[in-house]
Amino acid sequence: MSAPLPVLPNYANGCLSGIIPALCAPGGPITVPAWMPATVKGAQRVVVLLIDGLGWNQLQTHQHCMPTLSGFDGSFITTVAPSTTATALTSLTTGLSPGEHGLLGYRIDMGDTVMNVLRWGDESGDLRRRYPPNLVQPCPPFLGSRVPVLSKGELEGSGFTLAHLADVKHMGWRAASSIPVLVRQALDTGEDFVYAYYDGVDKIAHERGFGDFYDSELRAADGIVADILSVLPSDAVLIVTADHGQVHVGDNTIIPPREIVDLVDHQSGEGRFRWLHAKRGRAASLLEACSVYADVAWVVSADQVMDEKWFGPRMSDEVKRRLGDVALVAHQPVSFEEPLDGGAFPLVCRHGSLTEDEMLVPLLAKRA
Repeated sequence: MSAPLPVLPNYANGCLSGIIPALCAPGGPITVPAWMPATVKGAQRVVVLLIDGLGWNQLQTHQHCMPTLSGFDGSFITTVAPSTTATALTSLTTGLSPGEHGLLGYRIDMGDTVMNVLRWGDESGDLRRRYPPNLVQPCPPFLGSRVPVLSKGELEGSGFTLAHLADVKHMGWRAASSIPVLVRQALDTGEDFVYAYYDGVDKIAHERGFGDFYDSELRAADGIVADILSVLPSDAVLIVTADHGQVHVGDNTIIPPREIVDLVDHQSGEGRFRWLHAKRGRAASLLEACSVYADVAWVVSADQVMDEKWFGPRMSDEVKRRLGDVALVAHQPVSFEEPLDGGAFPLVCRHGSLTEDEMLVPLLAKRA
């Protein structure tokens, strides 16, 4: 059986990175490109709600759990590559492709260490002094506009927050039920653009997989959507999108054999988009050795990734140095083990690759 084709980001015509440039362009009415729901046209104020981990395919098979959101207008767009939170949220807020903003994955090679972008650290601890977030990713969010951002209060001041949400108006929430209240407060003070972030769907999918817990979480998320709608004034529109979908992987983890490990200096990325950094002079041998995984993954070189513009049309030399030599990009429900890439619990659902389930995300809108 031949491998499916990867779903590449549609940077030019319907991608997560295009939402903010369309909505926040200064000096005129909101631009509504053909890939954005027509409901947005004419709105004077906008609330964008990003539901972390809610892929388009998962929404389609769980519409019964999300009756409010399923009644919105719109369809799907693509997220960016890799389909992971650190990269996608930065592309959303800055309006840039990953190759431009440089946060190319969950764990990226900084030259002297591999940094976990969400934690902004490595095994030795916090890296904000060694790698100041505003220098690693200097591009301002929301085209330089200082907009209200509704996210978990404990995330304010973190390295990743400083990298993708610098100089915004933080309105942190402790409980998800506060999100609609904060939306109303922001709009009541005259704000014309509000960004809200909710992470519950992603967390439950990672920890519990698909099933009763996931369905219950979708219902809770749909309740947040309904409550935001209930506080919208008539001149505002609610836009709902996501950073990636999910694939149920379970314990289908591949541990590379010694003949591959011996060719590898270190690894970066994540389980479904694993970068292997070859020992000096061994890149060609590593690419050949990894061909054994062609039945479960797209096995690609850094040159192929750049030639096919997976990370966008532009990439600086500094960003190119963060790439590995060979990427194992899973197209089957598997992940690739890396001893330094672990967490508090095994991940049941994962993301990061270029399958439809991970790459297609909703872009839906509704007026009050």
